[in-house]
Amino acid sequence: MRRFGQVARLKPDKVEEYRRLHADVWPQVLQTIADCNIINYSIHIQDDLLFARFDYIGTDYAADMRRMEEDPVTQEWWRHTKPCFLHHDTGTYYQDMEEIFYFDPTTSST
Repeated sequence: MRRFGQVARLKPDKVEEYRRLHADVWPQVLQTIADCNIINYSIHIQDDLLFARFDYIGTDYAADMRRMEEDPVTQEWWRHTKPCFLHHDTGTYYQDMEEIFYFDPTTSST
């Protein structure tokens, strides 16, 4: 399993639209996320700052991300969500963060 943390900024005038979209995510988009081996996916917001985290449980992340990008329903979803991002004009959305600490007491051998 690979854990991801990502950050992004929204356009200030698009924060409420992004919140509204994610209050009712399309079921097909959620199915594609699951089909692409992503679990425990959450998005957090503070003002216009987004933090996303998820776990990837597949064996070929690049192939699964291509699969997601090729899904027509996900493409349509992105036509609504991507313009909300501050740097949409440069194609910059979520940026991966480096994990520097992880602790899970259920897997520790103490």
